[in-house]
Order: sequence, then structure tokens, then C-alpha cells
Amino acid sequence: MVKLIAIYKKPENVEEFDKHYKEVHAPLAEKMPGLLKLEVNKIYGSPAGDSNLHLIAEMYFETKEALMNALSSPEGKAAGKDLMGFAGKVVSMHFAEVV
Repeated sequence: MVKLIAIYKKPENVEEFDKHYKEVHAPLAEKMPGLLKLEVNKIYGSPAGDSNLHLIAEMYFETKEALMNALSSPEGKAAGKDLMGFAGKVVSMHFAEVV
């Protein structure tokens, strides 16, 4: 199993970001073919105190091929375009393999 992980730093306007993420972006991401699970984690701090992170989203797929197919699908491209439009300055994306 593999994951696409999106790590979001705190945006300038948290309320606006959260509204767009919940109402627009997450529904787009959930339409990607082969997506097994979307898990969203809201960061509330760190062992050292405050954190500069806001959300971590993990999207699970059965295989690397399924993940790449999802990203290249029309649904994946729509989610990617939306992501860059509202969070391009605060997001980093990563591939991970569940071990």
C-alpha cells in the first residue's frame, strides 16, 4: 500500500482555507479513481509547543501504479489544479510506502 501525503503549513487565512478544503478540495480529491481512503489530520502543536503546520492529508492507494493513474486521471488533474490555486504556497507533496 502507498500514500500521497500533503503537508500544509499554516495559511494566512485559516477560516477561508478550511472552508475551501472541506467544501471544494476534499470532495475533488475523493473522486480520484483507486483512492482507498482519505485521512485528514489537523495539527494542534508539537512536543516543543507551537507548530508551523496546519493539516496533513494522507491519500491511500493499493499500488504505486494506482496512485500514478489517479494523479493522471481527469479527477486527479482537477484536484491538482485546485490545490495549486488555493494552497500552492503552503503545501508540499510526498509519496510514501506503508511498511
